[in-house]
Amino acid sequence: MVGKLAGAGSRVAVLMGGLSAEREVSLSSGHECAKALRVAGYDVVAVDAGRDLSARLQDIKPDCVFNALHGRYGEDGCVQGLLEWLEIPYTHSGVLASALAMDKTATKAAYTAAGLPVVASVLASREDVAQGHVMAPPYVVKPNNEGSSVGVYMVRPGENAPRLAETMPETVMVEAYAPGREMTVAVMGARALAVTDILTDGWYDFDAKYKPGGSRHEIPARLPDEISQACLDYALRAHRTLGCRGLSRTDFRWDESRGLAGLILLETNTQPGMTPTSLAPEQAAYCGISFPELCDWIVKDASCNR
Repeated sequence: MVGKLAGAGSRVAVLMGGLSAEREVSLSSGHECAKALRVAGYDVVAVDAGRDLSARLQDIKPDCVFNALHGRYGEDGCVQGLLEWLEIPYTHSGVLASALAMDKTATKAAYTAAGLPVVASVLASREDVAQGHVMAPPYVVKPNNEGSSVGVYMVRPGENAPRLAETMPETVMVEAYAPGREMTVAVMGARALAVTDILTDGWYDFDAKYKPGGSRHEIPARLPDEISQACLDYALRAHRTLGCRGLSRTDFRWDESRGLAGLILLETNTQPGMTPTSLAPEQAAYCGISFPELCDWIVKDASCNR
């Protein structure tokens, strides 16, 4: 089974749901991808990924797995390792790139080594963060290995140290706050698609990302050409530096008052949201690639040994 997938007519298992805090988002992505792949001519089996995933895949015998999982177990190298073991071609990034991109501290170390700009951050225990400021405000506290703004705390000057929820991991990342505009760039293979400016009335948290009206997307972002080109270049370099495959999306902050020096990378998402109105599919549509065409391309890119 190792190797590239043939194409339309093949059986594709779409993994969705899973065990992470991003389960509901993944179910939405998975349902939309399954629908699009049926339009593209594939024999699709939707799979809510649980502890019995290995047995289910061996029963289904898919030609390929479309990974629409988000968060831990689905985009941190775990399910990728299982699929390598089962020798089932799969989409998106492989074991190493997935694990690296999911660990925010490791990602930033890779960025820095590649000359990509980031802001200062430290790892700290949940207890130390609650007892006092581990860096001067303003700063952001977030899990080191979750996505989609799960468990993100903003601490402003003059505020007390945050009381973190018990659902937060024992070790968290504390990152200097980067002011400015929130932007993102999707990479499809060797191509950076576009720059999207993400507009919101407040903090770009989980609700702003996923609740109706929580944010607005302007594509292409109205930027100086130097900044737009830098975003595209940095996103492609981040994709290559981390060893990503298929589709990825890199997020930025830009402080307009500082010009190019105010542009920094936040993180790279190896399993971007996959509804037709999600950021990466929106950029593909802007480039003339329909949602079924995007899902078809992702499947045709699938392989083992990623």
